[in-house]
Amino acid sequence: MTRPLVIAVDGPAASGKGTIAARLAAHYGLPHLDTGLLYRAVGQGVLARGGSLDDAALAERIARALDAADISASDLLTGGEAGEAASRVASHPGVRAALLDLQRAFAAQPGGAVLDGRDIGTVIAPDAQAKLFITASPEVRARRRWLQLTARGDAIPFADMLADILRRDERDAGRGAAPMVPAVDAVLLDTTDLDIEAAFDAARRIVEAARAS
Repeated sequence: MTRPLVIAVDGPAASGKGTIAARLAAHYGLPHLDTGLLYRAVGQGVLARGGSLDDAALAERIARALDAADISASDLLTGGEAGEAASRVASHPGVRAALLDLQRAFAAQPGGAVLDGRDIGTVIAPDAQAKLFITASPEVRARRRWLQLTARGDAIPFADMLADILRRDERDAGRGAAPMVPAVDAVLLDTTDLDIEAAFDAARRIVEAARAS
């Protein structure tokens, strides 16, 4: 029996992991889940109810009511506010526990799947056939996100964007529940000096090497 191809793509904000994961999913004909959208949806749900992002109980209730099929990459979920909110609610163990089964079920589809996030290779799909940890320098990641937001009309000083990236990195790596760390068997891919085509090609070669082994 052919082993399902599960590809775990982890990394910090604006490293290029989401774009790479989507390209890999299209290349291999696999379903793709951007798990960050789940946390963004929880964060936006808290804010929409006028709640505090530090309210762990409210965030967990919202997380438990989520359906992955209802999540899409809308402007509301891809803005800077949503990213900050996602990082805040992701620090709540109850939120992570609520979304755990949903993500694992997606990864367990018969033919395989591609998932990207912060803890895919370490927690969600530790047995994934291919694991990548995508990174880039904070300055490059901040510039990518800054260009994305300003092109959409969101006015934000670059210095503020860089500070936000650094703050989220610290929070994601330092949280007690499933901190952002590379899996011991993940392959590191630094996209600092790579355009998307070069980054995708490098990622595809990493996956092919994992399949061959």
